[in-house]
Amino acid sequence: MKQEIIIAGFGGQGVLSMGKILAYSGLMENKEVTWMPAYGPEQRGGTANVTVIVSDERISSPILSQYDTAIILNQPSLAKFENKVKPGGILIYDGYGIIEPPTRKDIQIYRIDAMDAANERGIAKTFNMIVLGGLLKLRPVVAIESVLKALRKTLPERHHHLIPVNEEAIHIGMEIIKPQ
Repeated sequence: MKQEIIIAGFGGQGVLSMGKILAYSGLMENKEVTWMPAYGPEQRGGTANVTVIVSDERISSPILSQYDTAIILNQPSLAKFENKVKPGGILIYDGYGIIEPPTRKDIQIYRIDAMDAANERGIAKTFNMIVLGGLLKLRPVVAIESVLKALRKTLPERHHHLIPVNEEAIHIGMEIIKPQ
């Protein structure tokens, strides 16, 4: 198994955190992983993306030009990465950040209304975990238990009380993702 994933959106949406947690989860399962972030000079509001590869075998290079899966959280990222999903691959997008939905016919396209779900439930800071839940339903590259362990390792201890809310968010994402 080898999954090459791009997660792209605006800074502040948890793009880099989502990738880091996914990569950390893979490490905890003794898989080979790469995590390669890219972002503009702005901390929030600028574009951000992260490439994550999770594999059972050695990874030859973290540099990719095409992806098995793309998670797209805003319109500029859709314009940049829609055509870089391999034929037969998966593109997941959040309905809140996309005005013109993806149009390709040679990939599987899924919509997840993560921002709406997070705001409706008053858990806006778990937006990225809702999206991650949607990904894990379609591509179970790591176990939810590993994600929860990764959260314990990556979140500052003062935020550990939020782990149950993040677990709930993962399950919400698994429920609300749907084909376009």
